[in-house]
Amino acid sequence: GSGGSGGSGGSGRTITVMTFAPEGTQATNMPGMTGMAKAYERWANTRGGLNGHRLRVLTCNEKNTPGGAADCARQAVAENAVAVVGSYSQHGRAFMAPLEAEGIPFVGGYGVSSEEFQSPLSYPVNGGQPVLIAGAGHQLSRACDQVALVRPDTLAGDTLPVMLNAGLRANKMADAADILAAEDSADFKPQAGEAIAHTTGTGTGTGKEREGKARGCVTAVLGERTETFFDAFRRTEPQRSKPQISSVLGSVSQSLVDRTGGRESPFEGAYVTSWYPVASDPLWEPMRRVVADFAFGDDTVDPDDSGVQTTWIAYTVLGEIMNRFGKEESIDARRIRRSLNEARPVRTAGLTPDLSWRSEDMRAVAGFPRIVNSRVTFQVVRDGRLVAQPGEQPMDMTPTLVQAPRTA
Repeated sequence: GSGGSGGSGGSGRTITVMTFAPEGTQATNMPGMTGMAKAYERWANTRGGLNGHRLRVLTCNEKNTPGGAADCARQAVAENAVAVVGSYSQHGRAFMAPLEAEGIPFVGGYGVSSEEFQSPLSYPVNGGQPVLIAGAGHQLSRACDQVALVRPDTLAGDTLPVMLNAGLRANKMADAADILAAEDSADFKPQAGEAIAHTTGTGTGTGKEREGKARGCVTAVLGERTETFFDAFRRTEPQRSKPQISSVLGSVSQSLVDRTGGRESPFEGAYVTSWYPVASDPLWEPMRRVVADFAFGDDTVDPDDSGVQTTWIAYTVLGEIMNRFGKEESIDARRIRRSLNEARPVRTAGLTPDLSWRSEDMRAVAGFPRIVNSRVTFQVVRDGRLVAQPGEQPMDMTPTLVQAPRTA
């Protein structure tokens, strides 16, 4: 257990961290992230904590509102948290301001807010939505001659067309049609109609260019509403042309494919971009063991879920950083931050490239200066499973993103 009489925060031999994510909201929910954090806490403490320090994990419902995000950040401050780890919020300004005021690092967020790639207190483990959607542009340009993007009418959504088009332009493709939807919309008939109108024409490529890819493609990045949109899309689409559908991990997941019929699922054949290796990769085995042994029947903790995976990687980073201190040392937010700023890269057991957040490690991406990992993997739904797309290696999106006009 923890020697000494450690109170809250970094006092004695206990460190406090927080994980927050939206739960029970009308739009996107990520309950598996806080569930993963609690499972990690139980696992770590059965092994004597992180380098001899007992781990105390606070969880908070971010509610998908600026007020909810700010409340979670203020609770982290009040409880003396040394870091906020593996969290999800699109309300970057609301949560970063209170954390910055207290010098609390934000480690391994999901990457859905642009502040996570701007604040000097943020230590991202992935390239967020920008790299996923730029990657989708690359993936689609090999199969399509026209692309329509359906995305939420939100601040976070506004960066998506710019990044998708950067990926398309890198492959000499025309820009995508940009189709907006209310974030909590239940009726996507208008957007479905628009998407079909934009992708069933004849295309503009010359005969030579269009050989082998005379198809329209629709990519939807709508979080939990992605399924609802593709439902409406299938009901609207004329049978004569079956457009290629695509999305990004988090909007399409293995559990969504399972729930909608497995190999009979409408997502069969869909393209998906991800930050990480496919869920069946043996590299995820340690996480799966922790989930199996310590999630205690919490069925929100799905090892195939990109939120759960991000939280696991974020806690892996925390564990690596904790190993750099002495077992008896008292740890606070400032010491965690200093260690994160060190030259020595942090290893994530192959789930990401080695991570390091010095200024020379930042990828000069306008509007997203804190991106240090621009890797995407290309996946496809085959026989009801998300698998690596045959013939495609992981790709570094930095050169593509550097070409993108500034959006944030």
